[in-house]
Amino acid sequence: MSRPPRPTHLPTRDGISPSCVALPAGPWATVLDFVSERLPAVSRADWAARLQAGDVVDERGAPVAADLPYPQAFRQVRRLFYWRSLPHEHPVPFEETIVFHDEHIVVADKPHFLPVTPKGRHLQETLLVRLKRRLGIDTLVPMHRLDLETAGLVAFIVQPRTRDAYQRLFRDRQVDKVYEAVAPLDSSRTWPVVRRSRLAESPHFMAMHEVPGEPNAETTIELIGPAAGGPRLGHYRLRPLTGQRHQLRVHMHALGLPLVNDRIYPTLLPETPAGQAPDFSHPLQLLARSLAFDDPVTGERRRFESRRELALTQATAQPDGRGPISPGRP
Repeated sequence: MSRPPRPTHLPTRDGISPSCVALPAGPWATVLDFVSERLPAVSRADWAARLQAGDVVDERGAPVAADLPYPQAFRQVRRLFYWRSLPHEHPVPFEETIVFHDEHIVVADKPHFLPVTPKGRHLQETLLVRLKRRLGIDTLVPMHRLDLETAGLVAFIVQPRTRDAYQRLFRDRQVDKVYEAVAPLDSSRTWPVVRRSRLAESPHFMAMHEVPGEPNAETTIELIGPAAGGPRLGHYRLRPLTGQRHQLRVHMHALGLPLVNDRIYPTLLPETPAGQAPDFSHPLQLLARSLAFDDPVTGERRRFESRRELALTQATAQPDGRGPISPGRP
């Protein structure tokens, strides 16, 4: 059974689109009892306040009362909608830039440390929400994703009716993607190298790893030359054919060339404790340099180039590529 479409008439609030929760059959006495148990990240007192303020609505946008009997809500309402908020969010002190904007797509140049979409501790400080506030386009959705740690180009779709056409470009591998990275210099290989492997989720939280089986990930890796800071680091060009999670980081690590300042490969470093400001001084040295594709709506050949540069500074970096490196222009 397909999921019912999200109502398009519910507004964004400060760039935040409404989240929703489906109402299953269950034993709850009231709507407040249901949301308090089903969504415990928000306290019961906060849910009561939100319901009282009319910040939880049904599919028509009508406020739902906290004391509405749950059996009645279950019969009349399929989903509840609410707007996420965080008590505190550390600002990301770097700005995105808009590379291109027309009636169909927006292409932004993302800094390091800025997530593309809201998740977990990140809400206002995400590229999507920043762009919605800046451009006033509530319908904006990403065409693809970049990791929080990766800088560079991200494309967004403006009109709901063209979403599938643009997203299909990535599903069908019709987008030419080029990345640049800094990692330990290896002049002993014959470059370029094509890495093909099967990637799957690792037992380690957040990580991926290579496993036996039919390859589902392919990357062509080329050594551009020594990084600007000295001979121990190399400047690499990466061309992924596929788009598996962490693909470039895993493939470089598998070659014995972990990316500078990678916090997951080869060793998973602890996440910044909640409430503590992140360390913005050591950005992952990975940049989404360019995107090129045939526009499925206009028929034009599109090509976009990031204006950012990796901080190719080697003075304090370690030979294994894990030492500190200046953030340069993230």
